Amino acid sequence: MRTTIGHARRQSKKRLFKAAKGFRGARSKKLRTVKETLLRAGAFAFRDRRTKKREFRKLWIIRINAAVHQHGLRYSVFMHGMKLAGLELDRKTLSELAIRDPEGFKAIVDQVKLTLAHHAEAVPAAS
Repeated sequence: MRTTIGHARRQSKKRLFKAAKGFRGARSKKLRTVKETLLRAGAFAFRDRRTKKREFRKLWIIRINAAVHQHGLRYSVFMHGMKLAGLELDRKTLSELAIRDPEGFKAIVDQVKLTLAHHAEAVPAAS
């Protein structure tokens, strides 16, 4: 009796077609096209998992900058003041604070301003 790889091949194809469900046209119906499409989709997914992190960080920085501008500071000065004040809040948390708890964010900004003022007095101006 001749043996075939029937079950294994069927399972393999089933798995590929299931992964390609929802793709348009031949991309979900023809084995070769499905394989190519899934390979490409995997590459995009891998790339964009990293891109997503960059995009979110940019968004948080934009939000913090907008919130800090309302209190008369620039983003870079504010972040420098945060470091001097020893406040170790990440950008995601600061962004959420700025949106959901403006009073709490204002308290942080005031503390940073106070720290920056003390730091400016302690360091003599270079002439």
